[in-house]
Amino acid sequence: MNALEAHVNPLTKLTEEARLSLANLADAASGLAVPSLRLGVTGLARSGKTVFLTALVHNLVHGGRLPVFSAAAGRRMTGAKLQPQPDDAVPRFEYEAHVRAMVDKRIWPESTRQVAELRLTIDYESASYFYRKLGPGRLHLDLIDYPGEWLLDLPLLSKDYATFCADALQRARAQGRSEVAAPFLKALAAADPDARENEAAAQDLAAGFKSYLAACRADAHALSMLPPGRFLMPGDLDGSPALTFAPLDIPADAAPARSGTLRAMMERRYEAYKTHVVRPFFRDHFARLDRQIVLVDVLHAINAGPHAIADLEVALSEVLAAFRPGKRSWLSSILTRRIDRILFAATKADHLHRTDHDRLEAILKRLVTRAEERARFKGAEVDVIAMAAVRATREATVKHRGEELPAILGTPLPGERLNGETYDGEAEIAMFPGDLPQDPESLFRHVESASEDARAEFEAAQRDLQFLRFRPPVLDTTAEGLTLSLPHIRLDRALEFLIGDRLA
Repeated sequence: MNALEAHVNPLTKLTEEARLSLANLADAASGLAVPSLRLGVTGLARSGKTVFLTALVHNLVHGGRLPVFSAAAGRRMTGAKLQPQPDDAVPRFEYEAHVRAMVDKRIWPESTRQVAELRLTIDYESASYFYRKLGPGRLHLDLIDYPGEWLLDLPLLSKDYATFCADALQRARAQGRSEVAAPFLKALAAADPDARENEAAAQDLAAGFKSYLAACRADAHALSMLPPGRFLMPGDLDGSPALTFAPLDIPADAAPARSGTLRAMMERRYEAYKTHVVRPFFRDHFARLDRQIVLVDVLHAINAGPHAIADLEVALSEVLAAFRPGKRSWLSSILTRRIDRILFAATKADHLHRTDHDRLEAILKRLVTRAEERARFKGAEVDVIAMAAVRATREATVKHRGEELPAILGTPLPGERLNGETYDGEAEIAMFPGDLPQDPESLFRHVESASEDARAEFEAAQRDLQFLRFRPPVLDTTAEGLTLSLPHIRLDRALEFLIGDRLA
């Protein structure tokens, strides 16, 4: 039993599991002719979910260079094409628009703001002599894209309102957040939980809480633990009572609220948020996944400082606690679907020279150590990689003061700044981004230490790192004028781990 399932009402849990089993039975029945694999793609803000999905489809459809992806490398994959998606009530992932943005306009597509889906059908020849004799194989790959912030809502299902309040305010008052949270905490101090319920007071507190969460997510802080997730991307629920609540200053073991009070009002809306927002997402999307990739912008957290790194570690632990990991079997895939493979990917590896990629991977592995151990204990396979779904830079060697340095070449986005210079989005530059620490533990010692010396050491190392955002690359064309697929770093390794065994 995971953290999400622990404290849920037994009758509610039984009902939910029955509905999940029916949904899984329907999926299994539709997959009798052609099997399907539901792959969840998520990550916290700016981690590159949309770019990853677009690049994955583009490389499979256009025959990209995928030397580690055995089905493609061995020429057993004979084709891949988009199909109508199976879920009519789920928005389609706008693949074509995202390709146009990156290839034609050389701009990055807009980030994920809702659940979206895309079905890709892969035709292949089995690597097994026996299965090859039975004829060609086919797999429906259903790609489910959803914001990582929504994933951080799932643990709320096991928390009552008082526990949510205690957790949220403990974070708000912690070092690294208290200054950002000061306006909200000031308004909260003036609020009386036992006062009569008041719509204006509820709206003011909710607005202050949302402003605090938005400030935490800004580049200067880059914090990750920001539930409730829909507060930052409300969609058509914007302004609804289910999104108009905030934590109140009450103890975690507080007595039940009196009817008609501000606290009772907030508690009612918190429960409505769980019922009408979180639980449907879990039931209709998350609990039906077979495999999962979690994209992580480690470099952004390092840039923001030790509080961002510590917050990211907690967020990744919460993320994996919400998963339902386990070994895959025919019966379990029908009745109690489990995620049997989870891949954590440190994105934007193209912002570093390849000599630093192993270090980036080691830092992510350290970030997810505790979460990874829990998933393996449940029987799931877990892997960690450093990758760039779309490679925006090239590598070079430059001379600086007589010393040769490994550099990257790319076109910074308009408005990016380095050493006092602002770039216009047209000029290509060469830069040395600096080196990540060779020992990832040294980074975490700085994060966990409260001493001024450790903090000064971390900040000195941080100053040596320079990360810019680059425009998507200009795609090469063949002699016949055909545009090549989007370049990448280790997208093929990700594909091999996530779906390689299903094409064997």
